[in-house]
Amino acid sequence: MVTGIDCSKDYFDVVLLDGNSKVFEGRFANNLKGFQKVLPHVQDSHVVMEHTGPYYFSLACFLCESHVRVSVVNPLIIRRFSQTKMNRAKTDRKDALTIAEYGIMYQPPLWSVPSEKIQEIRQLETFLKGVVKRKQVLMNQFHAFEHGGNFIGYIRERMESQIEGYDQEIQQIEAKIQALIQEAFPDLHRNLTSIPGIGPKSSVLMIVTTNGFQDFESHKQVISYFGLAPRIYESGSSVRGKASICKMGMSTVRAVLYMAARSARLYNRSCRELYERLRTAGKAHRVAMIAVVNKLIKQAFAIAKSGEIYRLEKVLAE
Repeated sequence: MVTGIDCSKDYFDVVLLDGNSKVFEGRFANNLKGFQKVLPHVQDSHVVMEHTGPYYFSLACFLCESHVRVSVVNPLIIRRFSQTKMNRAKTDRKDALTIAEYGIMYQPPLWSVPSEKIQEIRQLETFLKGVVKRKQVLMNQFHAFEHGGNFIGYIRERMESQIEGYDQEIQQIEAKIQALIQEAFPDLHRNLTSIPGIGPKSSVLMIVTTNGFQDFESHKQVISYFGLAPRIYESGSSVRGKASICKMGMSTVRAVLYMAARSARLYNRSCRELYERLRTAGKAHRVAMIAVVNKLIKQAFAIAKSGEIYRLEKVLAE
């Protein structure tokens, strides 16, 4: 039996299937009381749910700790599966049914609770993102005052002091993240940063968002998870559109990896050759750069699974 669960902020919908037969369906509060109520219904099934922001996490942990088999899948995969079934209705209960049907057909790999250090790093990354945004808002205001004329000295001093405080806080958070990475994934972090183009920041983000690449069985799954799978709209000669990437992913990770690709285009031989080959073939700069990002992800996945540092001769031999 397979249970599909669709989570939202306040509640989650459940559909339990035995083959093609619906055994149970219901809605529960997304809190400990709701978790305890649903447990008897799903105890002996394979539970499948989407990676929906923070809303799935507490329930997934509770079920795992209660010895229930749990899989957490990329929402993009479920969306595409739903499209193949030509589903038109869009409700939480219908989504739970679609997730259950996907689980029966594909039997996704089991999910495990991330380590405490991974959870701590994820929280620090989220907090850091907020601090950086708040600093940027203050910087924008500072520049507006500067160009507006007659910048009051008191306000300038206060804003400069706050900006300096943000800079110090950012440095402290980044240092804390690096220390935790060195404790939890010293070898993986070292190996990933041996790839030309992958720096400490991009290495940390890939480790944290993929749970050390443990949650993925292929580099293509990672590419889809990050929202970097190319989409080309073309139908015969009458309909043609620009190539783009799917936006269902993590924008911060995409931005960091795109910056990494700019370095890899210069210093990573296989990435440079790929970029030049695509540009020679008439592909747009952005299309070629996304291909370089995907090449970096493929290299990172191979490094993570092999446990070895980057070796050019091995990459060229593939």
